[in-house]
Amino acid sequence: MKISINQAPKYEGQQVTIGCWLLQKRGSGKIQFLQLRDGTGFMQGIVVKENDADLFDKAKGLTQETSMYVSGTIKADDRSDFGYEMEVDGIDIIHASEGYPITPKAHGPEFLMDNRHLWLRSKKQHAVMNIRNQIIRSTHDFFFENGYKKIDPPILTSSSPEGTTELFHTKYFDEDAYLSQSGQLYAEAAAMAHGKVFSFGPTFRAEKSKTRRHLIEFWMIEPEMAFYNHEDSLKVQEQYVEYLVQQVLENCRLDLGILDRDTSVLEKIRAPFPRITYTEAVELLQEKGFDDIEWGEDFGAPHETEIANHFDKPVFITNYPKEIKSFYMEENPEDPRTVLCADLIAPEGYGEIIGGSERIHDYDILKQKIVDSGLDLEAYEWYLDLRRYGSVPHSGFGLGLERTVAWLSGVQHVRETAPFPRLLNRLYP
Repeated sequence: MKISINQAPKYEGQQVTIGCWLLQKRGSGKIQFLQLRDGTGFMQGIVVKENDADLFDKAKGLTQETSMYVSGTIKADDRSDFGYEMEVDGIDIIHASEGYPITPKAHGPEFLMDNRHLWLRSKKQHAVMNIRNQIIRSTHDFFFENGYKKIDPPILTSSSPEGTTELFHTKYFDEDAYLSQSGQLYAEAAAMAHGKVFSFGPTFRAEKSKTRRHLIEFWMIEPEMAFYNHEDSLKVQEQYVEYLVQQVLENCRLDLGILDRDTSVLEKIRAPFPRITYTEAVELLQEKGFDDIEWGEDFGAPHETEIANHFDKPVFITNYPKEIKSFYMEENPEDPRTVLCADLIAPEGYGEIIGGSERIHDYDILKQKIVDSGLDLEAYEWYLDLRRYGSVPHSGFGLGLERTVAWLSGVQHVRETAPFPRLLNRLYP
């Protein structure tokens, strides 16, 4: 019977066959321990010389990443994190791999990034991708269960929600077009039709950045909600993040263990989250000796980390100055210098994972903001239509998938969480 590794617990004591690759092996003169992988998981196969000397020699000669069918009996193994192993009695080689470049020795990040297409096979990368997959699945579950509809904004756009300085420019026949920086504006249009929507797709930033926090291409989850004010949106963000964390804890324990993730940190992630205004955050930083930040300036990574260190779970920084935020954000009635917005900062130095705001719903105010921001008014006529015809208060936010995966996985380099980021980086040799 042919099964996959993740099905092994159902077949204890039974003879099965698994199509797999050899991750690693070790052994002595009497026994060979084969570390097998098949995409669904990892399991050890044991070959004993006294049971079959020819099979033992065949196992001993296997090379890393050789593909094969391995047959044997599934046995319980309390010493294994997986809990099961195979007592191997047959090996049918499909392709003998020679000279696999990623050996069990330590390799630097540049080498691993250049070989990302192979690095994905490693145990830790497999665990990160499993966590990423769980976050994707849980995202759909959360929003569908709460009455949202999924929409798919275009990837090629004629305008930008943030300005055009960080956009990839192209031509759409005889018109200017850009790779999408965000699906937000289109989600706002959909929210006026369906009430509560979310998009989930790729976004692009034309930044020549190689920090551990930045990618040229990453995936964003962007809900947009009609009749929701800023406070309503913050509550949704808390519920959503808490749900993601708890789902990862429930379904990815083995993966978190492979990554040596301290799960006690994640177990504390429960709503509500603490809040601090931008003004309070600046005062706090200055008290802590940061002389490189003044009111009106945006925070950098060290500033966000210092603020996050005061809390043991994500923290909202609210009400940023309007000059450093996007044109569509609603003015804060209690302090006209600021807008009704918030960034959610993850603990442990992982930085911003969510940015959100209440959107301007007044036609005249939004039109003036577009003009004041130096944007092409004609390109935003369709966006102004949303305020011409039945405008309502509405809010939304965007969560960056890769940075959230990095935080929940406990990895230190955000590029480890995206499938092929190094290929994109080659746009800038």
